[in-house]
Amino acid sequence: MPLQVKPLFLACIATAGSWLSGNAQTVIPLYNDSIPNSRPVEDAETAVTDQQGHTRISNVSRPTLTVYLPSKEKATGAAIVICPGGGYRFLSMTKEGAEVARQFTEMGVAAFVLKYRLPDDATMINKSTGPIMDAQRAIQLVRERAKEFGIDKNRVGIIGFSAGGHLASTAGTHFNQHYIPAKKKNSLRPDFMILIYPVISFADSICHLGSRNNLIGENPSEESKRAFSNELRVTRKTPPTYLVHAEDDKVVKVQNMLLFAAALQEHKVPFDFYLYEKGGHGFGLHNNTSDVRWIDQVQLWLDRNGWLDKK
Repeated sequence: MPLQVKPLFLACIATAGSWLSGNAQTVIPLYNDSIPNSRPVEDAETAVTDQQGHTRISNVSRPTLTVYLPSKEKATGAAIVICPGGGYRFLSMTKEGAEVARQFTEMGVAAFVLKYRLPDDATMINKSTGPIMDAQRAIQLVRERAKEFGIDKNRVGIIGFSAGGHLASTAGTHFNQHYIPAKKKNSLRPDFMILIYPVISFADSICHLGSRNNLIGENPSEESKRAFSNELRVTRKTPPTYLVHAEDDKVVKVQNMLLFAAALQEHKVPFDFYLYEKGGHGFGLHNNTSDVRWIDQVQLWLDRNGWLDKK
């Protein structure tokens, strides 16, 4: 039974999110009336903010998009959906969400921070498909409301961090598999992908076990592991991709990024990457071991490929 979204909840959520301060304009529910693949449960979402002002949220069962629009003077018409990480256990909504969104608006890119459902048998009928349903719906919603947001529906990308990188790469490799109802005029395929220290593979030897366990269970079948090992899902239609990782990442092995890059190369998909020698995992926008800002490299890549052209 889908979860009914009550009018009072919609009213609250439209004004919520003060911890996502800055140029956030509004928070909108991902689904208009009911949330598919949901069980009727109370909202148990919790938020914790650390001493650095970084907020993590857990137990997400009501997905939303927080909208950040660039000034009219800077707007290029490009847009990006942002998927924060957290091992499919929590969402790093400030460090890998709001802070990143503000950087994109400075480039003239409309940014949409996705608060996606976290896998949970208590809140979902099939926990493994909840996050990708939300990612596909986010892309769909942004394109449906392109005129309202002042964007070009043919320049809608996706970025993800860690497990959010797994979700973003799933959106970029599973787009022909419609987890939600979709019309041909608004494709579910992102136009470009940016994957930051991403979880990619669910193979036993290199997977981030926490992300895999949370999404598909502690004893998944080989079929399930392969289905969500996104290096195996790359085709010539996979979107152009930019990859960032650190060689010394002990949480999500760099082989995840390298395998995906190899698959992109094999299928002649345009890609670029920046590989830090050090930095570990979860550094967000700022890898303090290097003077190179990956977000600047991403901006150059977006510009070279025409996604930042004003049209």
